[in-house]
Amino acid sequence: MAAGQRPTTDEEIDLLLYKLGHSACKFQRNGSWYQAPQAAEHLQKKREYLAKKGKIKTAEDFIRLAATESSMSGKAYRVACPDVPEVDSKIWLQKTLDLIRATTYAR
Repeated sequence: MAAGQRPTTDEEIDLLLYKLGHSACKFQRNGSWYQAPQAAEHLQKKREYLAKKGKIKTAEDFIRLAATESSMSGKAYRVACPDVPEVDSKIWLQKTLDLIRATTYAR
């Protein structure tokens, strides 16, 4: 991606999954906690499924449709990172997306 150029939707989602998967955070789904790499892998599978159906047009679509709650139980996903309060995944991912965009535009 060129300096100052906004990343594509796929690039933004790739970066979100990379940042989650390489973080020291844990990810809760359906009452169980998972390490970050497993969480990123799970969300990637949901992404692929939804992309095949043409449902992901923006990174926000990905967050809303794939990364906010369990499609089986409807329970919200949670993220717990060291030394910060646990939050819903929607909040963590949106803040991370905002940072990605701010960093991209700042180049």
